[in-house]
Amino acid sequence: MLRLELIDISKTYPAVKANDRVNLRVKPGEIHAVLGENGAGKSTMMKMIYGAVRPDEGEIRWNGQPVAVRNPQEARALGISMVFQHFSLFDTLTAAENVWLGLDKQHTLADITQRITAVSREYGLDVDPLRPVHTLSVGERQRVEIVRALMTKPKLLILDEPTSVLTPQAVQTLFLTLRQLALEGCSILYISHKLDEIRELCHHCTVLRGGRVTGEVDPRTETNAGLSRLMIGAEPPPLQHKPSQAGERVFAVNRLNLPKQDHFGMTLSDIAFEVRAGEILGIAGVSGNGQQELMAALSGEDTRAAPEAITLFGQPIGHHPPRRRREAGLHFVPEERLGRGAVPTLSLAANTLLTRTEAVGRSGWIATGQVSELARHLIQRFNVKAGGPGAAAKSLSGGNLQKFLVGREIDARPKLLIVSQPTWGVDVGAAALIRGELLKLRDAGCALLVVSEELDELFEICDRLVVIAQGRVSPSIPTAEATVEQIGIWMSGLWDGAAPAARTPEETSHA
Repeated sequence: MLRLELIDISKTYPAVKANDRVNLRVKPGEIHAVLGENGAGKSTMMKMIYGAVRPDEGEIRWNGQPVAVRNPQEARALGISMVFQHFSLFDTLTAAENVWLGLDKQHTLADITQRITAVSREYGLDVDPLRPVHTLSVGERQRVEIVRALMTKPKLLILDEPTSVLTPQAVQTLFLTLRQLALEGCSILYISHKLDEIRELCHHCTVLRGGRVTGEVDPRTETNAGLSRLMIGAEPPPLQHKPSQAGERVFAVNRLNLPKQDHFGMTLSDIAFEVRAGEILGIAGVSGNGQQELMAALSGEDTRAAPEAITLFGQPIGHHPPRRRREAGLHFVPEERLGRGAVPTLSLAANTLLTRTEAVGRSGWIATGQVSELARHLIQRFNVKAGGPGAAAKSLSGGNLQKFLVGREIDARPKLLIVSQPTWGVDVGAAALIRGELLKLRDAGCALLVVSEELDELFEICDRLVVIAQGRVSPSIPTAEATVEQIGIWMSGLWDGAAPAARTPEETSHA
């Protein structure tokens, strides 16, 4: 008997047919991948299974019986739990209170707090149950969602990009957990753009393209290239990563010390690194180790740093707000797309004005035609699937909005570009486009600082790497000399004496 079966499921929105007669079959104890590019219909299909969206046509069967899952509460009663890519957490509540909201109220909040601690320890997911959600980074919020789902002891667990917050070692720990859950009879629907993960972990794979099922395969017998062809109709173009021709020092952080601003924040201690023209410096680390605080200090959101602790072309900018830094050539892409990178309800055209002010005259009047033309140019140049410049930011899939936001800053021709999580939740084709554009910018002489929890990404595009752990930054090491295992160890804060090949920024730049 099948645990879950979708029969000719369809869902249409005003501008798009998200799912077109989709069929899906999941067995008990099966780890089943759902693969597709951004906008292929994966999220809509998962939301229909979880009761967050009602299908227009078709039938859902649970353990062989037709069911109408009208809301997430009914889904949880059946034994279905889901971790969304875009989180469903209340910012003003603690992690424990958010988890408690979704569980049977026969348990007290104190019980839930203890269970969160136990479950997070068991599965290697660091979650502080007493910490307010608004103080958490994107990665830390994802951990809360995963722990909440695991605490329901589900019969079907839906996971959307679950490993982006973990070290390579912790990914393997999670895989052991998922395999154990599967052996106990739990079915797992696994959405990931990491093809290596799907091939290593999953028993079966259903591929979506344009809202339709285009194939079903055993991923263990497929290559990454074969899965890419099924997903996007072609292999992504190989990246042209030429040796770096690092030039003058563009950006330097020297002895940056910032006390945490609240009880749950991270203190930055003696941060030091530099970035030169024509190179990409990558910052690796597990979410919640100071990335959020560091990005606030570098972008100008937090101006508490000593002026000379952050310099751009030798000029101190530690006290400068974001606008003055942009005027000096520093552009920034935050990790949180909706709410920080873009205003959800505003059009793409209006969202260009957050960082691009070419169309704003000295008197304050906005040339709306020029704004729309800029948005249209970005949509075309970066292959953004959207309904045009007037489309609301929230109407785009995560990957398409990310292409637009990264493109907005690349197109500004920055002298220094800082990007946080450039391909978070982005499909293989969109990720290849974004990474290729970052390399083109580097080859044009721009200095780039890339913060990512995707080690494969950092190894693919960066010239040097540093690691941030517990608010401290490691020495830098040329990417060609680093290994995944070594960086994984450093991500635990164990770099002192652990890697004799590591060099200081000054040593590397003069090597």
